[in-house]
Amino acid sequence: MIGDQWGNPFYLWLLLLVPAAAAGVWWRRRTLVAEIRFSSLRTLIRGPKVLRERLRAAPFVLRLLAIAALIVGLARPQSVSSKENVSTEGIDIVLVLDISGSMLAEDFSPNRLVAAKQVAGEFIDARENDRIGLVTFAGEAFTQCPLTTDYPVLKNLLAEVKNGMIVDGTAIGLALATGVNRLKESQAKSKVMILLTDGVNNRGEIDPVTAARLAATFAVKVYTVGVGAQGMAPFPERTPFGIRRVLQPVDLDERSLQSIASMTGGRYFRATDNRALKAIYQEIDKLERTKIDVTAYKRVSELFHGWLWIGGLLILMEVLLSSTLFRKIP
Repeated sequence: MIGDQWGNPFYLWLLLLVPAAAAGVWWRRRTLVAEIRFSSLRTLIRGPKVLRERLRAAPFVLRLLAIAALIVGLARPQSVSSKENVSTEGIDIVLVLDISGSMLAEDFSPNRLVAAKQVAGEFIDARENDRIGLVTFAGEAFTQCPLTTDYPVLKNLLAEVKNGMIVDGTAIGLALATGVNRLKESQAKSKVMILLTDGVNNRGEIDPVTAARLAATFAVKVYTVGVGAQGMAPFPERTPFGIRRVLQPVDLDERSLQSIASMTGGRYFRATDNRALKAIYQEIDKLERTKIDVTAYKRVSELFHGWLWIGGLLILMEVLLSSTLFRKIP
């Protein structure tokens, strides 16, 4: 009823006249003294007040409300609806995330897997008009979420990812092949995979180089991200007395990750802490941007008719009450 905007907003200043008129009438009634003499006022004071006397100000209140409604109508409240048509294709992106046991290393805060999920969620929030999917892998690989533009659903599925969902190991080649399978029939302007891992391929029937060639065949660009501090990293180890931290060497096959990126036209990045990992995803976000031509349509609907009808109805009610129930005899 109020709408989203006003056609003539300057008329709204006239609404200040409504409380001013009410205050003026109240002050006038307080200062006006009747000059009728009675032998005694005791009987009039003790007499009960009828409903008509209690509502004697109703016509005046109706008049003020009518004036306010007409002023709102003059200000022309409007409802605005807009529509955007995206006329170019976006990008199809598959996030390939390592969830093997080594991703629990605590050289990232609180560990590599949680840090990777947090940064991936921020990356999803920064995208618009792109379809994004999620593939997780350890000793095997599976699609956690197919390509979608429903980012809340995707982030919920990302939040459910944890170590132990599948057999342990690092099947990088199988993970790449799974991602390619999701992108091979895509008609998007650009097809991208972001592979994040901290290990060396040691499981799966497909080696990483063969999977990279497969990606290149289907024009899928692969950005590879190797995570892990330089040298040694603290790993949690379960013992009969609880969990203890032990230092283990970081085992990362950077050469293979560089080859995968080079063969597919992507880039290799190395993340050694949370800040570096976040910067890498921000860099990829900038690299994979496509210009979207948007045509905006704006439709304005007038809402003043209802206010004018309300004002007219209130005036009619005031006239009827003033000439009947609340009629004044001079």
